[in-house]
Amino acid sequence: MRYKQTMTDQPNIPTHLRTHTFHGLAPGPALLVLGAVHGNEICGTQAIMQLLSDIDCGRLAIERGSVTFVPIANPLAYQLKRRFGDRNLNRNMAPSAIPQDFEDRLANVLCPLLDTHDVLLDLHSFHTGGAPFVMIGPQNNTGTLEPFALAAEEMQLALHTGAPRIVEGWLDTYARGVQRRAAAAADNISARSQTLVTNPNYGVGTTEYMRSRGGYAVTLECGQHDDPAGISVARHAILQALGLLGITHAQPSAPNTTPEILRLIDVTDKAHAGDTFSREWRSFDAVTAGDVIGVRHDGAEVKAQGDGFVVFPNPRGEVGQEWFYFAQRRV
Repeated sequence: MRYKQTMTDQPNIPTHLRTHTFHGLAPGPALLVLGAVHGNEICGTQAIMQLLSDIDCGRLAIERGSVTFVPIANPLAYQLKRRFGDRNLNRNMAPSAIPQDFEDRLANVLCPLLDTHDVLLDLHSFHTGGAPFVMIGPQNNTGTLEPFALAAEEMQLALHTGAPRIVEGWLDTYARGVQRRAAAAADNISARSQTLVTNPNYGVGTTEYMRSRGGYAVTLECGQHDDPAGISVARHAILQALGLLGITHAQPSAPNTTPEILRLIDVTDKAHAGDTFSREWRSFDAVTAGDVIGVRHDGAEVKAQGDGFVVFPNPRGEVGQEWFYFAQRRV
C-alpha cells in the first residue's frame, strides 16, 4: 500500500533516520556501514545491532577515525517488510530539490551523510539461494560513466570481506539496459516508474554515489534473506573493515586471495507478467551458450548468449525492470 505524498495525515510513515557515530580520539578514515537499504534484507541490521552492543559494553573499541552505523537505511521499507517503500532506494541515489517520494526524502539525508565519509560498506542479502558475494566498481579510469582512481583500495576491502566471489561491471551493464528500456518505452508501467528506469542515473546506488564523491565502496550480499548465517557474514565483514582501516586496533584476518571474479555483461528485462523462467535459477548457476533461461509470455525462448552465469534472477520482478543478469569470468 502506497502512502500519500502529504505526510501530515500519515502518522505511521517514518519521520527520521537513526544513525550511530563513534569517533576515535586519534585521526583516521571515516567508515559508513549501511543495513536494510532494502527493507527485507536485515542481516546487516542484525549484525550492526550486535556490534553496537559490543561497543557500548566495551568489547569493541573505536580508536582512530570514525565509524557511522545506519542499521535501517530505509525505515519505511523495513516497516513494510519489503524491498522498498515507494521505489528502490538503491537506484537514482542523488539529492532531490523537489522530492517525489519517500526514498527521495531519504536520499536527501543519506547523500550528505555519504559525502562526509571516505569508505562505504553496504550490507545486503538476496532472495534466491547461493553463496555470499561482493560487488565492486570499475577499474581505474577517466571515462564519463564512472571515473575512478581507488580500485586497489576497493579491491582490498572486497577481499577482506571473505566473500568467495567478486562481481564487477554493474553500472555499464545497467546503462546498456537503460538504453534498451528507453527504446522500448513500455506502455504497461507507470509514468513515474518509466521515468526512473529509463534514466541512466537510476543505476546509481549507494556505492556508485560514494565513488562519485571521491570515496570507495563495496556492496556485500551476505546470503539468502532468511539464512541466519548471513548475520555472521555481515558481522565478519564489518570487523574486517574496521581493522583494515585501522579504526580498531585488531588486525584483520587474512584476505581471500583466490576469489572467483565475474563480470556482468548484460541484463534482460521482464517484458510481461507472463514471462517465466525455465527452472528455479539461483545466482551464479552456470549456463552454456544456447541454454534456455526463460520463456516469454508469447512462447519465445530467452537463451544464454554464451557460456556464463545467471545472476540476480528475479521471478517476481516488475514488468519493465531487471529479470536477470548474465555474467562471465573476468579474462
